[in-house]
Amino acid sequence: MYNLVMKDLKLGVNPWFFALPLLAGALMLIPAWVYVLVPLYFCFITVPNMLGGFKSQNDLMFSTLMPTSKRDIVKARIFVIVLLEVLHLLAGMVFSLFTLHLYPNIDYLFFAPHAGFWGICWVMLGIFNIILLPIYYKTAYKYGGAVTFSTIAAALFAIVAQGAAMGIPWVNDIFYGAGLDRVGLQFSILAVGILIFVGLTLIAYRISVRRFLNVEII
Repeated sequence: MYNLVMKDLKLGVNPWFFALPLLAGALMLIPAWVYVLVPLYFCFITVPNMLGGFKSQNDLMFSTLMPTSKRDIVKARIFVIVLLEVLHLLAGMVFSLFTLHLYPNIDYLFFAPHAGFWGICWVMLGIFNIILLPIYYKTAYKYGGAVTFSTIAAALFAIVAQGAAMGIPWVNDIFYGAGLDRVGLQFSILAVGILIFVGLTLIAYRISVRRFLNVEII
């Protein structure tokens, strides 16, 4: 599996996609912006271009010629995708620390970049994974529908979460009111979000392996 991961990182993933998390994360410095777009740029830009690159390079055929199993092919690709997702989230989280320091008294219409907000972002990318990966691994090269449905699902989740925070009093209190001062609550939401991301991604991996094992590669 190590060789497959290194193949993807060195040959399949454009170096630009390793710089994009920093560039997207820097958007966190815009005061009172729609910060949920920062992790969504991974869905909008990185994934379709990366999977399109793999397809144009006939990577699937090349990977199957290597002395490895179909399970490892799936595992390596998902590892690379998750690595890039984590880079996007961590970069955004680091920049958000500066945002909170630079604008301590700003009024936010949309989510402020506190720990609870990042918990929502982890869940959002977990939802993206559990839709993207099983659909993609029906063939392992047709990616258009998988990217479209997973991106729509992630964006809809973000919209629903934002709507709940604006319209439901107790949720509003967590993300806009007194709940922001409850550090334990905020980090609990972050921790739960990370656990959900991990759980959904593991489920997506298992479904993807099962589907890819049935793919006939000519």
